[in-house]
Amino acid sequence: MNNVHTHLLGFPRIGANRELKHALEAHWRGQSSAAELEETGRALRARHWAQQAAAGLDFVTVGDFAFYDQMLGQIGLFGCAPARFGFAAGQTDLAQSFDLAQSFAMARGTGGRGADCCGDGGHAHGNGAALEMRKWFDTNYHYLVPEFSEHTTFSLAADRLLGEVAEAQALGHPVKVALVGPLSFLWLGKERDNAPGFERVGLLNRLLPAYGELLARLKGKGVEWVQLDEPILGLDLPPAWRNAFESCYWQLAQAGARIMLATYFSPLEENLGLACRLPVAGLHVDGVRARHELTSISDWLAHPKVLSVGIVDGRNVWRTDLDAAISVLAPLLEKRGGALWLAPSCSLLHVPYSLEGETALDPELRSWMAYAAEKLAELATLKAALGGRLDAATGAALAQARQAIGGRARSTRVHNDGVAQRVRALGPADERRNAPFAQRQRLQRARLNLPDWPTTTIGSFPQTDTIRAARAAHKRGQLASDDYETAMRAEIAHAVGRQLEIGLDVLVHGEAERNDMVEYFGEQLDGFAFSAGGWVQSYGSRCVKPPVIYGDVARPRAMTLKWATHAQSLSERPVKGMLTGPVTMLQWSFVRDDQPRAQTALQIALAIRDEVADLQRAGIGIIQIDEPAIREGLPLRRARWDDYLAWATRAFRVTAAAARDDVQIHTHMCYSEFNDILPQIASMDADVLTIESSRSDMATLDGFGRLGYPNALGPGVYDIHSPSVPGTGAMVRLLREASRVIEPARLWVNPDCGLKTRGWAETETALANMVAAARQMRAATPPVTHRDGQ
Repeated sequence: MNNVHTHLLGFPRIGANRELKHALEAHWRGQSSAAELEETGRALRARHWAQQAAAGLDFVTVGDFAFYDQMLGQIGLFGCAPARFGFAAGQTDLAQSFDLAQSFAMARGTGGRGADCCGDGGHAHGNGAALEMRKWFDTNYHYLVPEFSEHTTFSLAADRLLGEVAEAQALGHPVKVALVGPLSFLWLGKERDNAPGFERVGLLNRLLPAYGELLARLKGKGVEWVQLDEPILGLDLPPAWRNAFESCYWQLAQAGARIMLATYFSPLEENLGLACRLPVAGLHVDGVRARHELTSISDWLAHPKVLSVGIVDGRNVWRTDLDAAISVLAPLLEKRGGALWLAPSCSLLHVPYSLEGETALDPELRSWMAYAAEKLAELATLKAALGGRLDAATGAALAQARQAIGGRARSTRVHNDGVAQRVRALGPADERRNAPFAQRQRLQRARLNLPDWPTTTIGSFPQTDTIRAARAAHKRGQLASDDYETAMRAEIAHAVGRQLEIGLDVLVHGEAERNDMVEYFGEQLDGFAFSAGGWVQSYGSRCVKPPVIYGDVARPRAMTLKWATHAQSLSERPVKGMLTGPVTMLQWSFVRDDQPRAQTALQIALAIRDEVADLQRAGIGIIQIDEPAIREGLPLRRARWDDYLAWATRAFRVTAAAARDDVQIHTHMCYSEFNDILPQIASMDADVLTIESSRSDMATLDGFGRLGYPNALGPGVYDIHSPSVPGTGAMVRLLREASRVIEPARLWVNPDCGLKTRGWAETETALANMVAAARQMRAATPPVTHRDGQ
């Protein structure tokens, strides 16, 4: 009998009905205690472990649960919170446990209203800006960025993790603990306030004793396996980081725990030999993105080390081709002497919970899909088939998968010849604006008549309970379409009126009618499908419900026109038309895997291009095409960047090139590092680029200055993800910093991101402060609007 084991790298923590989201937000509103929130966490963990056990997994995974973010949890676990929060390593309480209030202080900021919003009963944690957020590799999950300096120390605070281990063991489950490995933890952080020459890899020797102590304590608690995630092994690592792996894992091996080193999201390439020879008990590799390396890995990985193959796609919702998977796994199983572990390619955090509630999905389409729960069942089928247990249930599961895979390949609903012909017909002229930026700016200034330091927002305004209730009632058929439209028009009028009172120069309609910036458009495009419960966590309590792109994309009719023209009719000030760009539509959807992503991106670009044309014909003078996901789509290996950036920026240009020269095209990007792709961002040729920059204290702009970024720029002056409301003085300081890098003639004033998740009271206060800051800058800066080309 073959020795096949199954396990997970992680499971969706939000719950089947987003219980964690609702519990978090109730706690932050002061409607529930920390104890009640902890109880929700315990219930979710128990339920998820029970599901894993029921699917026949050999271990349940502990350590993947977090109330906000797993990287934030590790900051607490290893006692390395930034000193500005006022609970530095070594405090008595921190040495024992990292409490919820401390976690939320780092995630959401402190000071002003921030401490109240943490729901901590009035604990004072100091006046500290929230930690930066970045995208987790090339996913749409945002993690909180650890901050390291030459003064950083580490001390283990393992009570929370050990408590979760005890919970699982008390329920009778064999446990595998999952943690981010030490090198990836340091790599994914940032250096702050350091002396020249400091590199955070130099902190490894301080960090390893805490990891070693933790491994020893876990072994002492009866934990047989500890999974250490080192996804940076799929990156182009500098020599110092590559060279640190062997000594790092040699030290960790002294603790005696059995380590499963986990890599994912990318092939190992030049790091393959390194990963295989590390002194660990097992190696997990991504069998979806690195399938071509599996044979080499099996050859390099010495016996008796365990090989774990991530054969089920943890990043997408398509059903696994079980026959193809077995054809890949069977030779590996033979090579490994009948011993093999199977898993999803990465944590299932990135897919929805279960298809069970998706009764409204088209049955044929539903048969092509698998969420987290269904992926557990796929692992069970593969384990049975490879283990020689071909009973009736296994045979039926294989036959069902075979039928679904074949049906999808043959389906006529996937292809649209008209769309394919239009993509083939695209030429160079279809991706260029008529005139260069300087000429366009003269025409736009004449048309729009904006002041220096123009103020605007990124697009969305607070989604109130009233808005959500109306949308939900309309979706349930309890509110007629005419009544729903009347309600949304009233909300748009309300948002426009408040912006006029605040004094903003360029308005937005507030997006009251939109559930999500991608879902809203996808619902109106051919080739997209939508779920009822396909939620995934984006950050903290923020969940998104990505569309599913299953076929060729086309726009049957205008999508935003009636809302944009209604908003513009309410004011003489310009109101932006708000669109989502093709790359973000692609990145934030579950994308078909039967054609190149570049082809799908161009199909979406043409659909959004048609909307640009409709808006400008209706008299809209500013159109924003958001591309916050442009960087997260970068392949993890630099050798593949040029190809991706070529088709991604082309897709944006195809979308924007429909605009006349006097129509101002904006785009927005947030929560990413841009410096290494700035030339390509410049090649997108948006008239105005707005970016997140307040959390970095405008340091984000340094690269734009070095490049000599040619077009207009709107660096965010306050962090909308923190409940803290900055004063006018803080924003003026940031704008002064910005003006040292970018000439004032090309600077706009705006928040970091949309305001959908904030309340109206804090929004109005923050925007009033922002308008006041812009006015101060105008008063202090010589007029620039007369300059030629500006």
